[in-house]
Amino acid sequence: MSLVTDGHKGSSGYLVLEDGTAFPGVSVGSHGVAFGEAVFTTGMTGYQETVTDPSYAGQLVCFTAAMVGNYGVAEERSESAEPHAKAALMRSLGGSGWAAYLSEHGLIGLDGLDTRSLVLRLRESGAMRAAAVSDEQELPVAQALEQVRAQPQMEGQALVAQVSTPGRYVFAAEGSPHVAVVDYGAKRSIMRRLARAGAAVTVVPHTTSSDELAGFDGIVLSNGPGDPEPLEAEVEAVRGALGRVPMLGICLGHQLLGLATGHSTYKLPFGHRGSNHPVLERATGRVLVTSQNHGFAVEATEAAEATHVSLYDGTVEGFDFPQVRARSVQFHPEAGPGPHDAWPILERFVQELRG
Repeated sequence: MSLVTDGHKGSSGYLVLEDGTAFPGVSVGSHGVAFGEAVFTTGMTGYQETVTDPSYAGQLVCFTAAMVGNYGVAEERSESAEPHAKAALMRSLGGSGWAAYLSEHGLIGLDGLDTRSLVLRLRESGAMRAAAVSDEQELPVAQALEQVRAQPQMEGQALVAQVSTPGRYVFAAEGSPHVAVVDYGAKRSIMRRLARAGAAVTVVPHTTSSDELAGFDGIVLSNGPGDPEPLEAEVEAVRGALGRVPMLGICLGHQLLGLATGHSTYKLPFGHRGSNHPVLERATGRVLVTSQNHGFAVEATEAAEATHVSLYDGTVEGFDFPQVRARSVQFHPEAGPGPHDAWPILERFVQELRG
């Protein structure tokens, strides 16, 4: 195994990747060890929104921003009731409030990591299983590496049940139309934007049947973590609702709609995560700067179905199936955090439902 050093002497913690590469760091969060998939995000802001995004369940998040935590924390920035990422990997900690937040919520935090080398490693070799350890004395690198290699790969993991609401609840009682948000790991910003557009919003569990969904004016398939392929019951519910109720898929919801319409999904080498991803809107020729967080993508069998395309790697970023009144986007139109270029997608959906 190789050890990448960056001048931090006496560091108490470290990150070790499944290929044996270890990165020393200073423990600034919770005490212990976190196993998961090491990924990186290129967003310069939004660290609190990132760790509370349920799509990061099962992942150790490396921030490429030079300093993280420099503008503090605030409850209104959280995308869910609690953090879902397992660790925050940083070059430079920017404030004690952020460190206290990590500790309070049980997240491993490592400061002083050589994040540049880590990101290059992940770009070259792909996202990897890893362990973030707060104290090398309690768990030596060799032992942690052995445990890392015993962890499951992200492919095949169905994580939605870990983050979905156990029962339906009303997010916004007043308004029209009445929209159901199927919670595969939904971010609060999605519900906020729908309510701001004038919709009544009810959040329903990932186990909701197509017949139950058919009772709403519109359906939003939310974002969420893990591999979409094992979610057979969720795909079947989407398929059963197609053509009965207008539908909009977001992120994992886009992938589930893709599976429900006969497409296949595959794992990207290191995913798309950050708030600066350029996407071509094919109908208008506009380039949208978007917020993204996903490790899987959908294969498009018919080019005409793809409404949006990534300008980074050409992957499909949106679908439109007008015959069944369904569309989707791989990016996050709610922009929490991120640029607001895609905000109109949610507003237009509500307006069209209103008729």
